[in-house]
Amino acid sequence: MAAALVTGAGGLVGSDCVRALVRAGYDVLGIDNDMRARYFGPTASTQPVTDELTATLPEYQHVAADIRDEQAVESAFSRARGLELIVHAAAQPSHDWAASDPKTDFGVNAVGTMQLLEATRKHASDATFVFMSTNKVYGDLPNHLPLVELETRLEIDPAHPYAYGIDHSMSIDRSLHSLFGVSKTAADLLVQEYGRYFGMPTVCFRGGCLTGPGHAGAELHGFLSYLMRCAMTGESYSIFGHSGKQVRDNLHSADVVSAILAFHADPEAGAVYNLGGGRDSNCSVLEAIELCEQISGRALAWHLEPAARKGDHKWWISDLRPFQARHPSWRPRHGIESILREIHAHNAERWLPLSEAAAL
Repeated sequence: MAAALVTGAGGLVGSDCVRALVRAGYDVLGIDNDMRARYFGPTASTQPVTDELTATLPEYQHVAADIRDEQAVESAFSRARGLELIVHAAAQPSHDWAASDPKTDFGVNAVGTMQLLEATRKHASDATFVFMSTNKVYGDLPNHLPLVELETRLEIDPAHPYAYGIDHSMSIDRSLHSLFGVSKTAADLLVQEYGRYFGMPTVCFRGGCLTGPGHAGAELHGFLSYLMRCAMTGESYSIFGHSGKQVRDNLHSADVVSAILAFHADPEAGAVYNLGGGRDSNCSVLEAIELCEQISGRALAWHLEPAARKGDHKWWISDLRPFQARHPSWRPRHGIESILREIHAHNAERWLPLSEAAAL
């Protein structure tokens, strides 16, 4: 039977990949050691998801290993027979957290990716290698685009070539990246190089905000999930700079998985694509707050911190046309409102009691 290996298997994208691959007939080996709980605290732990996957999917085998550990990675690849697909979704995902521990950030994001690429080259060089990269590889260059301030959002000059969204022609040089952006850029370039130099089928999906009902959002990572959590629990939400008009595109994890499967069906060597919600699924922070209040029926307590996060994007919308030109059947099927409604419904039993307890 065909096999797949997923890193970050307990996370949002990783767990959705595991479920989809099992449904598609794969035996799946997952690697996850719940580093997310270390990064963001116990409420962000991936362990409950890992336990659910292990208990409900006989085709799934879990390995609690650190991708920085060469021997552990080698052992995992040795166990997987008939590997056809590797989805690398494990990461330290926050540029704020990276500044607090640059060595761990670079070790997980860059060194861990190197370990996985080498193991793939040794054990399964024909397998498709999918790397969940980030739009932070472009640093703060998007902030130099000609932006217009509207009532609830920043928007790009409609005459600009990026008016439909930013594609991968944007430079990654001469910009402030954040340490997280640097570690992910190093990994991104490694994945490209292994694809081109060794002729391996690899892709870097440079994601905007990837989200969904299973996201364990935290203040430093997981924009829509954490925002809805604050609306439902009564926690205060902090907006960092730009008057809350900064714009993000948001892609549902199910749409990420369908993009991964589309690429695997028609792979390339050293491919790079920007992947996000595009023009069909984007919002400013202010617009997202209004939707959260409408859906939850609660006023959200928020305040503005005048200083923006260093290197943060004022405006990001991905141009999806390059990927769709190669894979015309793929398109995002979830918009901002439907994503937020899913997040609300999925987490109501867990988050609403927190609000009631705080009121006592």
